[in-house]
Amino acid sequence: MNAPDKTATGAAPAAAAKPKLTTSAMIASIASEGQRTQAAPFGRALLELAEERPDVVGMTADLSKYTDLHLFAQAYPERFYQMGMAEQLLFGAAAGLAKEGALPFVTTYAVFASRRAYDFIHQAIAEDDLNVKIACALPGLTSGYGPSHQATEDLALMRAIPGLMVIDPCDAHEIEQVVPAIAAHRGPVYMRLLRGQVPLVLDEYGYRFEIGRAQMLRDGRDVLIVSSGLLTMRALEAAKLLEADRIDVAVLHVPTIKPLDLPTLLQACGRSGRLVVVAENHSSIGGLGEALAAALLESGVTPRFRRIALPDAFLAAGALPTLHERYGISAGAMAQRIKDWMT
Repeated sequence: MNAPDKTATGAAPAAAAKPKLTTSAMIASIASEGQRTQAAPFGRALLELAEERPDVVGMTADLSKYTDLHLFAQAYPERFYQMGMAEQLLFGAAAGLAKEGALPFVTTYAVFASRRAYDFIHQAIAEDDLNVKIACALPGLTSGYGPSHQATEDLALMRAIPGLMVIDPCDAHEIEQVVPAIAAHRGPVYMRLLRGQVPLVLDEYGYRFEIGRAQMLRDGRDVLIVSSGLLTMRALEAAKLLEADRIDVAVLHVPTIKPLDLPTLLQACGRSGRLVVVAENHSSIGGLGEALAAALLESGVTPRFRRIALPDAFLAAGALPTLHERYGISAGAMAQRIKDWMT
């Protein structure tokens, strides 16, 4: 039996249905509709590096396809190590290869590196200051598959390891530059990795990545957003949305979480009259926001200070667009919170 047509009885017509989100939206690209993207920037950059450096080896734990390392595996099978689903073995072997003079680029998911293999990174790699580069996919809320795949606390954990550099790139343009830069840096590095079809944003701002340097992408008199990774992309979008409300927003991108570029940060945050908002794709515990807050307080710089971050909670599973809106890291949600703080 057909359902009755309620509009015929005088009831208001139903609102137009939104496009149905499929399961693929849980692992979809973080690119907005129509946004420019580039495929596998990490894998392509590593191929270019390997052409110049025969000491580069690629390693993973059954995730080459899902970290873009499969491109390296196809081109250099003799320099590729598939360790199976054994992350502790993966990082222990990387330490051994580094001691023998190799330059390992090691990939897995951020949850597996920061939780399952933390002790091996801490003891086998960082304590001996070994030249291992760790690139981890699905950082923060870039997967809809719930807490088992959402590395919302990886920055806090990795920042706590002595001597480990921590980097959170924004887009494909930056990832391509990070790979050769960390290869030239002597010492262990943890890098958050955006994989697959990765948005292109920073090339529009003439951006060039430099280890340890924060860079102002746009200036503004009312608000300063200090951001890293995916949230820099969203901060730039939010800044454009806020122009309609005549709120002038500056965006300071901080790709190197450890060590922080304190001179640039203190100077930018010390400018009088601006609300300072730290935006990060990470738990509110232990990430960029807390690191900057401590630095400001210790230096006597005291602006109005707010944070946009993921809650200290186990997050829900679901479609990424829905989760980003729910947890306040979509461009629209960010713009609304900043607007509320300004009133």
